[in-house]
Amino acid sequence: MSVPTLAAPAQGAPSAVADSYARLGEVYSGLLITELGHEEQAPQGGGWVTAARLAEGGADLDAFLAWDNAQVLKDYGTQARPDVVASFGLHRYAWPATLLITVPWFLQRRVPRFPVADVSFHRTLGRMAVRSAGFACLPDDPAAARPDAHVVPDEEALRAEVRASVADHLGPLLDGFGPRMRRRSRALWSLATDEIVEGLWYVAHLFGEEQRAMTELERLLPGATKPYVGTAGFRELTGPNGESLPTRDRASCCMFYTLRPDDACVTCPRTCDAERIARLSADAEATASASASA
Repeated sequence: MSVPTLAAPAQGAPSAVADSYARLGEVYSGLLITELGHEEQAPQGGGWVTAARLAEGGADLDAFLAWDNAQVLKDYGTQARPDVVASFGLHRYAWPATLLITVPWFLQRRVPRFPVADVSFHRTLGRMAVRSAGFACLPDDPAAARPDAHVVPDEEALRAEVRASVADHLGPLLDGFGPRMRRRSRALWSLATDEIVEGLWYVAHLFGEEQRAMTELERLLPGATKPYVGTAGFRELTGPNGESLPTRDRASCCMFYTLRPDDACVTCPRTCDAERIARLSADAEATASASASA
């Protein structure tokens, strides 16, 4: 998948997606995104690593996964299999990385491109430093006249840009992590589907726009959108008081069950609907109680 050749924006001008990243930072403190100028050097050392170095699958990836291994031992008191550690490591990168692309699309209808060499990640601080290779937008967008804009005709074309942008960025990472995870291409791209869906679904709830995000994600990933595997997978359950409880079925397995067999994720296909209803209802009651006492 090729990236259109675009001119650079004026030096010092705010990026077309800066407002989206600012709003994300307001509602979610777990990820701070810094945009780099074209001549600005990416941060190095002290816990920073570029996506390109992770994709190489060498010493930087070894160090990255050593953190995950230590975290599993600290949190669960058990040694995880190497493929499970690698799966956790990829998730902890891919979940925030997809937000670089999906959040501007969701909030501003703008889709940035990020080559792996231009994204640096500091996992313990929850920070990313990025340099965009332009963005796609619709014809009526005020930013369409920018030199770094790639104008597409309609919403479906813009959704195709989202899928292509995520694939261009995550593809090399899947190649780097894949051998450690002992998963083939189909399983890796099903994991990418889950990262796209669950990342935006989560932050859209913080934006107060969960239902719109679910609708948008169903259109983005309706199935048969290669290289992705599976759909957004949303469905609704009915709670004990007749309330609607949105859930989804993951396209991939996050492998958490290997650490806690009796405590699978609520979106795991292994989790039956009765258990989902019980857990989702309890979460809703806890949220309502916290809101009432605030």
